[in-house]
Amino acid sequence: MYSSDRRKMRQPFIDTWTKGKKGETLTPIEQMLFDVIRDHPEYHSILDQPEFALEADWPPEMGVSNPFLHMSMHLSLREMVQTDRPPGIRQVFGELQLKQGDPLDAEHEMIDCLGEALWQAQQNGQPPDESSLMDCLRDKLKR
Repeated sequence: MYSSDRRKMRQPFIDTWTKGKKGETLTPIEQMLFDVIRDHPEYHSILDQPEFALEADWPPEMGVSNPFLHMSMHLSLREMVQTDRPPGIRQVFGELQLKQGDPLDAEHEMIDCLGEALWQAQQNGQPPDESSLMDCLRDKLKR
């Protein structure tokens, strides 16, 4: 699913949303993606406008969140929790879920840490530091 072509990266979201709304059979990864999309009704109208969705910009300096980045981070977190990679993330998610009272709210707490880990990795030209990610997540539990 990695590409530098923005349209190619966004198309699976649109295709999955369209398939899922029609009740068509989804692959396991599509089901996971459809669940993320379903959990974000604020993005449904964007995905219902494919050409707009494929071309739009959401610059952070304008104070807007890129819906594709946001949903991709949810997808990444769900996969990380499912595989418990890095080790311990499943337990931290469970504890955050209890603290927040909702799995989506717990993921939103975790997104901050994932975003920081990805930004640091990009700055350093290295893979994300799993230890720093887990430290950040554990700090969230202490607050």
